Amino acid sequence: MYKLIIAEKPSLARNILAAIDGTEKRNDGYYEIGDYLITYAFGHLFTLYDVEQYLPDYDKEKKYRWTLDNLPFYPEKFRFGLSHDEGIIKQFKIIRDLINRQDVEMVINAGDSDREGEIIVRIIVSYAMKNSKPIKRLWMPDQTKKTIGEELSRLQDDSYYDNLAFEGYARTYIDWLYGINLTRLASIKSHTLLRVGRVISPIVKAIYDKEMSIINFVKEKYYVLSSKEKTNGEVVELVSKVEFKADELDQAKTLADIYNGEKAYVTKISLENKTIPSPRLFSLSKLQGVLGKKYKMSLEHSLKIVQSLYEKGYVSYPRTPSEYLATNEKGKFKEIIASFQKLGVKINFKDNKFIFDDSKIESHSALTPTYKIPKKSDLSEEEYQVYKTIVNRFFAVFASEMCVVAKTNMEISLGKREVFRLNGETVITPGWTSFDERERKEKILPKLNQGDEVMIKFAPLEKETKPPKRYSVESFNNFLKNPFREQLEKKDNDDNPNDDEDYKAVFEGIELGTEATRSTIIDNAVKQGYISLKDNTYKLEPMGKYYVETLTALNLLLAKEKTALLGKSLKKVYRKEITIDDAVKVAEEEISSLFNQIDNNAAIGFPPKIFEVDKAHTLCKCPRCSYPIAISEKGYRCVNSACSLSLFKDNHLFASLNKKITNKIAKEIFTKGEITFDDLVSKKTGNQYKATLKADFKDKYVNFHFVFDNNETNKNQGK
Repeated sequence: MYKLIIAEKPSLARNILAAIDGTEKRNDGYYEIGDYLITYAFGHLFTLYDVEQYLPDYDKEKKYRWTLDNLPFYPEKFRFGLSHDEGIIKQFKIIRDLINRQDVEMVINAGDSDREGEIIVRIIVSYAMKNSKPIKRLWMPDQTKKTIGEELSRLQDDSYYDNLAFEGYARTYIDWLYGINLTRLASIKSHTLLRVGRVISPIVKAIYDKEMSIINFVKEKYYVLSSKEKTNGEVVELVSKVEFKADELDQAKTLADIYNGEKAYVTKISLENKTIPSPRLFSLSKLQGVLGKKYKMSLEHSLKIVQSLYEKGYVSYPRTPSEYLATNEKGKFKEIIASFQKLGVKINFKDNKFIFDDSKIESHSALTPTYKIPKKSDLSEEEYQVYKTIVNRFFAVFASEMCVVAKTNMEISLGKREVFRLNGETVITPGWTSFDERERKEKILPKLNQGDEVMIKFAPLEKETKPPKRYSVESFNNFLKNPFREQLEKKDNDDNPNDDEDYKAVFEGIELGTEATRSTIIDNAVKQGYISLKDNTYKLEPMGKYYVETLTALNLLLAKEKTALLGKSLKKVYRKEITIDDAVKVAEEEISSLFNQIDNNAAIGFPPKIFEVDKAHTLCKCPRCSYPIAISEKGYRCVNSACSLSLFKDNHLFASLNKKITNKIAKEIFTKGEITFDDLVSKKTGNQYKATLKADFKDKYVNFHFVFDNNETNKNQGK
C-alpha cells in the first residue's frame, strides 16, 4: 500500500523525493519510492468561476461583455474550475487517478506551509477524490532533507490545520467578491480598466496621499541661532532650540546679541558604557526593507530570490511576519549554531525572550539559515547577497560578544539662558556589529573639560522646512504592516525596539495585505502603471492619480479602515470565532453599500496619456511629476497629459523684461525653480537692477513672482 504525497510544485516534490531513502522510479507526472507516491501541482490548478460561468446557459466559446445588469454578484456557493491549460488538465488527471488507486491508503497534503498552500492541495483533493481516505499534512518550516524526514515521521491530520484553511478560503472568496464586483463597476463607469481590490486600493491611496502631501507642501523659511567658534583649537558648534519665523529676523538678531553678551561654560560631562542590543531576526518584510535599501531590490524580486533559497534548503520558510523563534525549536537552533561554529564563526546559543517568544508567532518563526550551508559558488550573485544578509543577521543575534559603546554627554550652559547638550559615542567592543551594520554615526565631541569657557558668536542661521519624504521599500512595508501606527519610520535596529503594537496589528488582521500576498499586490500595482519603484523609492504615476481620483469621485475607493475591518473578520475565521459564511456576509454587505452610494453623476476625466517624444527633443525632468519636459516650437510642456505643466517661449512677463526664454533659461527654471538676472533695466528710471524670478509649478502653466535683493517681493505674477 502507498502513501500519496501531493506537493504544491515540482521543485518541492523533488526535494521530498531526495529526503526519502530508497530506489526511485520516475513516471509520467509522479515519482515512486518505497511506499510513497509523490506527485505535484503547478501552484493553483483551480481558479474561482467568473460571473458568467454561473449562468445556466453559459457557453465557454462565447465572449461576454461586462454589464451592470448582473452586479453586484454573490454566488450561493463558490465554485472552482480547472484552468484551461493542457498541461494543467493533464496533471490533474494524473493526480486524480493516483488518489483513487486502490493501493493508495493515505493522501498527504504537501502544499507550502501557509494559508494559500493549505487550500491549493485541499481544492485539488476535493475535486479529485471519489472515496474518502485519510488526509495528512506535511508541514515544512524548511526544505532540508533532515527537516522533511523528521516531518514525515510526525504527520498531523490535515484537519489540524483547518483554521488556516478556513481563513484561506474566506480570504479567497472575499478578494474575489471585491475584485470582480468593484473592478467591473469602476471600469464600466469610467470606460477604463481599473483593477479595484480589497488591498490594492488602499495601497495606491497611501502612495497618492504621500505624493499629494509633497506636491502641496509649501516651503517656509525660519531662523535659528548658531555659533561655530574655536575653543582650545577645536570648533564647537552650538545651535539654539529657539526658532524664529521668516519675518522675525530682527528678533533673532536681537536675541543673538543678548546671547553673545553671556558667557558659555562646560557645566557637565558624563561618560557611561552602554550595551547595545542586536537587531531582531528577519521577518520577510524587514528583510525586504534591508534588501531594498542596500541592493535596490523590489519586493517581488527579493521574494523570488528568498523563495529560491528556501526551495534549495538554505533558509527557512520565507513568508513569515515574525522576528522571533518558537521555544520548541531551541534544540534545532543549537545544532544550526554548532554547524556554523565548526566553520569558525564566533556565535553562541542564547535563550531569552528577545529571541524565543511564542506569543509573537502565528504560524512560522523568523527567517533563518538552515543546517544546509551553501558554498558561494552554489549561489548566484543575488542569491549570495540575500543569503549573506539573512546569515549575518542570524550571526548578529547569536554573537558571542555584546556591542558596547562609550557614550559621552556634554552640557554647555549659556548663563541661565539655555543649556546645549552634545552627545557622542565611541565603540569599545564591536560585538554583533562585526556581522551586521548598525545605523549610528559616531560623533566626535570637542576635547573640553568641565569648567572650560566656550567661545561663542551667535548669529541667525536661515533654514527651510523640508517636504515629506516618499516611501522607501522599508518605510512602506512598515506602514502596511501597521497602517495605524503613528511612528511610521521606526527602524528594526533601534537600540530599544518596542514592536508589541506591530504584532498586535498582524494578529488582529489590520495590516494591509500579508507577508504572503503583499509583494505580489504591490507588483501588480506597478504593472498596472498606478505606482512605480525606482532607486528604492515608491512614486505615484499619472494612472495612479487617475485611479484614486476616479474611485473617489465614484465613492468606490476602499479606505484602509474598511480593509482593516475585513482583515479583522478574516482573523476571527482563523480563530474560529466566526464562520467563513459570516466573513463573506460582512464583505457582501460592504459591497452592497458601495453599489447603493455610487455617484452616477460623478465627473470622471479621461485617463492620462504619456506622449512619446524623441529624447533629443526633451529638456529635463518635470519638477511636478518627473516625466520628460518636451521642447516644441512654441515652448516646453510635460509629456504626461495628467500634468501638462507648460511654459511658452512667448511669455508676456519675460517680454516685458526684454528677455527671451531659451532652452538654457527654461532648463534652469524647471530644475532650480528660479532664474536670476543681473542686467534688468527699469522702464521708469532706466536704472539697471538685479532680481530673481521664482517659479511656481502648482498650476498648469508656470507662474513667476519677483524676489529682489532687498527681499521686497513684487506680488504681480505673470504667465
